[in-house]
Amino acid sequence: MAPDISVIICTYNREQYLVEAMQSLVEQDFDKNRFEVIVVNNNSKDDTEKVCREFMASHPECQMYYYNETEQGSSAARNNGARHAKGSLLIFMDDDAIAAKDFLKNTWQFHSANPGIHGFGGRIIPRYIPAEPKWMSHYVSALVGNFDYAPVVTEFKPNKYPLESNMVITKQAFDEIGGFNSALPGVKGNLRIGGEGKDLYFRLKEKGQKIFYVPGLVVHHVVEVSRLNKEYLYRVASGIGRGERQRISSKGRMSYYRKLAEYIFKLGASVLIGLFYIITFRPAKAWPVIQFRIDAIKGLTGH
Repeated sequence: MAPDISVIICTYNREQYLVEAMQSLVEQDFDKNRFEVIVVNNNSKDDTEKVCREFMASHPECQMYYYNETEQGSSAARNNGARHAKGSLLIFMDDDAIAAKDFLKNTWQFHSANPGIHGFGGRIIPRYIPAEPKWMSHYVSALVGNFDYAPVVTEFKPNKYPLESNMVITKQAFDEIGGFNSALPGVKGNLRIGGEGKDLYFRLKEKGQKIFYVPGLVVHHVVEVSRLNKEYLYRVASGIGRGERQRISSKGRMSYYRKLAEYIFKLGASVLIGLFYIITFRPAKAWPVIQFRIDAIKGLTGH
């Protein structure tokens, strides 16, 4: 019997966290015959394959499968996983995400109660290692995957969408819109051209579908604070801008100028937020908010 749910994890050099991600799925409060786990290795240079295969061999009670994807980029890897998926519902989860024990149960309950909703996503809670840095704020935490859109089930506003660590879409809808856009590869080595999740859901919206946020679908996202240096944050923030540049490239110059104006407005707002942090004696939080928007503009403008 085919499973109801296919959980797809794409991985790149994260052997130290991949096991915990898979373990969180093995421990789900959900019938193991009703879901499968598909891990797609995107050219990892560490022992990902060995670690993955050993874990799967030690858990024969679970439907777990391993594949390789040689085209670099998370979009290609996710599309690979989706091609092999047998479930009617696809869940995309990061290799350093840990699913809450009721994650799959809550996902299927929402889907069963709302069969006409083909796209939704849930909450992402950062798990800082060793601890949240003092410069972190609500306005910057999106760069490390923090996502808590609403306290109750809510339809996303037109310009909002689920984040990549916790995305759900029906297999039918995924196939109809052609999956992820390979021109937005997501993480590609040290280069980021983001927005692949945004593009996926926006194309779904263009088909007349409504996208929902379901706060009961919770994953925790590992954040190594030692990695949050200037270069890393630049790659992530500028990757957002690069992704937007690529996504709107076919829509004409006016779309680009409107997006640039939006980014400049957000930069102005970030300056005000930074000033607020300074006058409320939290200066460490001020500059990262502004730098985020500067780096996003650099990505959008091709710098």
